[in-house]
This record gives sequence, C-alpha cells and structure tokens, in this order.
Amino acid sequence: MATLKVPKSEYDLVIVGSGIAGLSFALKVAEAGYRVAIFTKKDKAESNTNYAQGGIAAVTSSGDDLDKHVHDTLEAGDGLCDAKVVREILKDGPERIQDLIRMGVEFSSLGDGRISLGKEGGHSKRRVLHVKDVTGKAIEDALLTNIARQGVDLFEHFFAIDLITTKKLNKLGMRTSCKEDQVEGIYFLNSETDEVITVNSPVVLLATGGAGQTYLYTTNPGIATGDGIAMASRVGLSVMNLEFIQFHPTTLHSAGGDRFLITEAVRGEGAKLIDSKGRHFLEKYHPLADLAPRDVVARAIDREMKRSGAPCVHLDTPNMSVDFKDRFPNVYENCMKRGIDPTKTPIPVVPAAHYSCGGVPTGLDCSTKLAGLYACGEVACTGLHGANRLASNSLLEAVVMAHRGAESVCQYLSSQKKRSLELPGWVDGDVPASDERVVLSHNLEELKRAMWDYVGIVRSTKRLERAHARLRNLRREINEYYWNAKVDVPLLELRNLICVAELIVRSALQRKESRGLHFTLDYPDQLTKPKNTRVSPRS
Repeated sequence: MATLKVPKSEYDLVIVGSGIAGLSFALKVAEAGYRVAIFTKKDKAESNTNYAQGGIAAVTSSGDDLDKHVHDTLEAGDGLCDAKVVREILKDGPERIQDLIRMGVEFSSLGDGRISLGKEGGHSKRRVLHVKDVTGKAIEDALLTNIARQGVDLFEHFFAIDLITTKKLNKLGMRTSCKEDQVEGIYFLNSETDEVITVNSPVVLLATGGAGQTYLYTTNPGIATGDGIAMASRVGLSVMNLEFIQFHPTTLHSAGGDRFLITEAVRGEGAKLIDSKGRHFLEKYHPLADLAPRDVVARAIDREMKRSGAPCVHLDTPNMSVDFKDRFPNVYENCMKRGIDPTKTPIPVVPAAHYSCGGVPTGLDCSTKLAGLYACGEVACTGLHGANRLASNSLLEAVVMAHRGAESVCQYLSSQKKRSLELPGWVDGDVPASDERVVLSHNLEELKRAMWDYVGIVRSTKRLERAHARLRNLRREINEYYWNAKVDVPLLELRNLICVAELIVRSALQRKESRGLHFTLDYPDQLTKPKNTRVSPRS
C-alpha cells in the first residue's frame, strides 16, 4: 500500500472510507488479485473505528455460547432484529477474531495468558475483547499494516461527491450496453487541489461510517457526516430504520461543550451512575441497573437531569476496584487534561449522539439494490442491531460482513465483462462557494441545533414536525444559495447532512410507537407486530 496523490482512472473496486469495514474489505479483495483503491476524506486513520474504545464482542470463552450472545443481541434490539441475520453474523465472530489476531492485534490478556474479557451493558457474560481502552485504534493500525503488503492504492483527502450509474449516463445521452441500472464509477473532490476527478469502477463499497455530526453533541469525529447514506439516497436507494440513533449514555460533560466518550466498559468494571446528591438511580429503571441496554440508560439519565435541573450526572469511578489508570489509560489521560482525576473525583457525564443503527439496507453479502454497490459497517443496515445496538457488536459486524462481502464482490467481478466505457467529467459551478462562508456555518449550526432539540432521546410528533419544517426550509435555502457554486468539502458535507437529517426525521415520523432508541411521548406503547421503516428519497 502506498498513500498516493494521483489515482488511476479505473479500478476493480473503489472503497469509500478507511475504517475497519473498508480496510478489512480491501485486504480480502486485494488478496484475490483485484485492483483495489481506498479513498478517504481525511487522514487514513481518521474514522469512527479509531475512536472505538470498548472492544469487539464475540464468544471466545468456555463459559459462554452462541445462543447467549444471540439472546442478548435480540433483547437489546427490542424485537426488531432479524433473528437469522443475528445468528449468521455472530456465529462467524470467533473465526474473524482469529483473523485479527493473525494480523497482529494483541488483545489485552490476563496473567496466565488468557485473553481478558470485559463486560458491557446488555451482555449476560464477559465476552468483550479489548486492547485496554483503545481497541478501535489497535485494530485500525493492524489492518493498515497488513494492507500495505497487498498493493492497495490509498488516497487521503479525497471526498466522494456522487456515484455514477447507468441511469445517470442514460440521462446524459450516453449509450451503455447495460439493461439495468448499475454502478459505473464515482466522482471525487481532491480537497488539496480543488480538482474533481472521475474514477471508473464496476464496484463501489460504501464504508463511510455514521452520521453523528447531524447532532450538536456527538462522540463521532468531524468526518461522520452521513456521506454514504446521502450518496445512496441520491441514486434512488431507500434507507431502513434510520430513526434509531443511539445516544451513548456516558460522554464527558465539560463547560466548553466538547464531548469525549467514556467507554461503557467503565461501568462493566463496576462504576455506577449517581445523581447530583451521590445516589445511585439506575436500579429503578431496569433490573440490570448500570449495565442495562444503552437506550434505557440514556433515557434514565435524560429523565434524571430534567427532573433535577442538573446539567449532568456522574460516574462514581473513585470507588471502583480496578486500577483505573491501567485499565483505562486513554479515558484517564483525557479526563486529566480537563482537570478531572477519575481516581479521586466522579466523572461528569451526559448522553451524546453515537451510532446509527439504521442505514442503507443490505443482504448478508453487503449487496444493495443497486448492482455493483455494496455497503458495510455503520452506513449499512443488515438487521443485526434492530432498534438498539448491543455494545461492542459494531466492530464485530464490520469485520464479519467485510469478509462475507469481499467474497461476494470477487464473484461479481469474475462475472463481469471487460469494460471500455469512458465516463463523463464532473461539471462544476462557476461561483466560488467560499464567498459567504458565514452563511454556510450558520446553516450547519441551525441544522445541528434543530436535530438536538427536536429529534433527541425523547421525541414527540410536534417536535419532529418542527424539525421537518426547519430542515425543509434549510434544504431549499441551501439549494438556491449554492446552486451554481463550485464544490468544496464544507458545502458537500452540509448537503449530505441536510439529506440524512431529513431521512432521520421522516423515518421517525413514520414510526407510530416507542421501541428501542425511538421513544415518543405521543406513542409510548409498542405495536404488537414490529415493522422496519423504509424511507425513499425525495423526487
């Protein structure tokens, strides 16, 4: 692998995103001898994976079994998981863990050499493999090292603008031999040169992560702007269950407004949530108390804060039996930077937007409804997570689905005829988008505030309708203001965020019940027969 500046004009597989899903996928397809390129909008290690602290869940101990992991996942998913998908993905987990170990991931171990297993909310057994509290980074580093040997081209600071499909080419008057719509390539903006390039490829993998940046407060890095979901929507694909936005219960509360994730493993090792008077309160909300599923804990914290008027609750870390600094060095360091010593002082915490349980619907081979387009990781919706993701199932899903999807892509590529299609270049606007950057930043702030205020942990029809009206106005304003603008990254991200935010709200309005991560005051009960929501793109 080399970090290159100039891409080739054609690849067998183009991957958008460099997290665990994209890197795992690239490794396996490249090993089969195909030409693979990874494009990432920032640095290669900048991804949601890199920020994943807790670990990766899989059955690896004699005291655990697949049925228990399946049961816990279904319980957390609150009746909406696809039971067949859950079993298929989880059964592959142990083998994919061995793949990671062979690639050099050194999971934390006990004194006798056995892998140390953590426990997180919703899990009935200790089954979370971890590397201290930097598991995602350790996996990411190992994958980057391994794909370096496979001849994968890697391009940093390339922003995926839009997919090129047969239908789009037909609209431009180009004749193709394809009878059905399929992927033909993709446009990228080189954010360092402001040049838009066209890359020809019969297969594109969306591995762009989630959309946490639609909210004012999030654990996600700045890159999580829902780019893959927006691109899929623009080529006509529906989204599934996008109303289920998981709010992580415990992010560090600071006066400056920044949010740093306090891994759930802290509660798994004994820390308890306490209110402003030092009282434990989770027992009255769920039998599992502090280790209840995330949706329950986040709503409980929200309710306690509203009831008391307090700006946060606290994690009682000084009374833990583990060596906090040794077990959670990353959390410890980040708390100390903000003047909090977790070995002496409880950590102030609040919920923040964390994970999208819905996304682009895929099969168990990562395929979508559009031929040649695949999706893997948080951007996809497989049916594993249902209405609420079980902690540490996300990294597992990404590595398992990447393995399955890579096999499917290799079969698809072997069936394709040699291509000789010359794709059209991108037609840019003629107005510099940076003329009134302050307008764009105000639009972005308004979007995030509307989502935080009206589409948060507790919702109502009135709040959702308010959000929908504001987002529609924003979309119209942005389309009018930037219609002829030259593309740049802030403009492209804003366009994607508006698209995804509207899809989230439309999905939430469609669900007339409270289930998992979607709690609405107007429909507090659950329907007898759970259904998935599907929202089509706007015409």
